Amino acid sequence: MLKICGPKLSLCGLIISAWGIVQLVLMGIFYYVQSVGLAEDLSVMEENFETQEEFYAAADSAYQQNAYNCWIAACLYIFTLLISGQQFYQNSRNSLDA
Repeated sequence: MLKICGPKLSLCGLIISAWGIVQLVLMGIFYYVQSVGLAEDLSVMEENFETQEEFYAAADSAYQQNAYNCWIAACLYIFTLLISGQQFYQNSRNSLDA
């Protein structure tokens, strides 16, 4: 396989990817259960609504969209974790062969 990065960079990528996956999955869960602590991060706070029902519908939609966005980003971190893991394995294998 092709060696793209060195052992330190691949280890750094593994650590950052693992932390990113944990953080984004947890944030996605908290958005999915509509945590009040994350309400300030919703895009609906700047809009004006005629009724409470409109506001609640927009807030529910924004919570759900933010949860999906977090989970998509976590999947991208999984891809980064796999690449970093492959590079770390490749570097450790090359150091044993030398």
